[in-house]
Order: sequence, then structure tokens, then C-alpha cells
Amino acid sequence: MKSLKRFALAVFSLGILASCSSVRVISDYDQKADFNNYKSYAFYKTGIDKAQISDLDKKRILRAIEAEMSSRGFVKSDNPDMLISIFTKERERVEVYNNNFGWGWGPAWAWGPGWGWGGNNVSTSTEGSLYIDVIDANKKELVWQGRGIGTLNNTNNIEKKEQRIKEFVSQILEKYPPQMAVATN
Repeated sequence: MKSLKRFALAVFSLGILASCSSVRVISDYDQKADFNNYKSYAFYKTGIDKAQISDLDKKRILRAIEAEMSSRGFVKSDNPDMLISIFTKERERVEVYNNNFGWGWGPAWAWGPGWGWGGNNVSTSTEGSLYIDVIDANKKELVWQGRGIGTLNNTNNIEKKEQRIKEFVSQILEKYPPQMAVATN
């Protein structure tokens, strides 16, 4: 019985870990913006300073954005076409899982002796949202926003934390620039 409990718990734990690793991404943009005009960027310090996360995590996010933008051919500039800002939100998630497993035996017309296992597992995690805003530097208007939503790993392992931030940024910026609908006549 103990091995069956351990197996069920292991399968359950793997399912939880797998579901926590994905980042759900949503993006929105101004359909009138010409994204072909945006070749250079700078960070919008005023917006970034307002993000309510540690300065170390801000640095990690900005480095990840720089790496991603550079890999896509955008250049950082003192006279940019676009400004990039970030902000974050987080919330604590509590999930209760009811683990009921039982076995019984006896004649078909009555309940007989048996054994069972049941109980609840409670799991808490922090779900965070990272927003990346692209602002037209000349017009000072928001033209694109991407949001990544996922579970943040509460870890003391800095490498894992940096990797998770890179995943968030990479998956959000996959949606930039937007695939504009082609007008047909």
C-alpha cells in the first residue's frame, strides 16, 4: 500500500511541476502603428522605476530583454524609435487537492471490510505577471503590450531564477512585432 501511495503522490507531483513551468502569453497592439519603423530602443526609466520588484530582478529582466532584442536585430540607442517599460503583478495561489483512494471487498449485496487512503494536499505558489510595454518614442504612445503569466519559482537558486526570467521575457517577446493582418482588396 505504501508503494501505491508513493507512486500516486509522485505522479501527482510531476503533474503539478509540469503545469507550473509554462508561461501563458497575451499581447495587444495598436493596429495603426507601423512596426517596421521601430529599429532602435531604450528603456523607459520612469516606468521601470515604478515596477514593484527588487532592483536585482529588474536588472535580470532588463538584461533578458536586451539579449532578446539584440538577437532580433534591434539596437539600443540614445535616440530610440521605441521605449520599453516593464511592470509586474503577483498573487498568491492556494490549491487544495483531494486525494481519495480506497478499496473495499465483500459480497455484492453488502459492504465488507476494506482499507483506504484519503486526505487533502495544499499547495501554494506565487503566480506572477510580467508586462512589457513598447512605447512610440516620438508620440509617447503605447503601441504594443505583452504579458506573461506564470508561476514564479520561489527559489534561492539564482541560476534557476535567471532562467525563469529569461523564459518569461523570451516567450512574451515572441509575440513582438505583431503579425499584422494583411489587408486584402
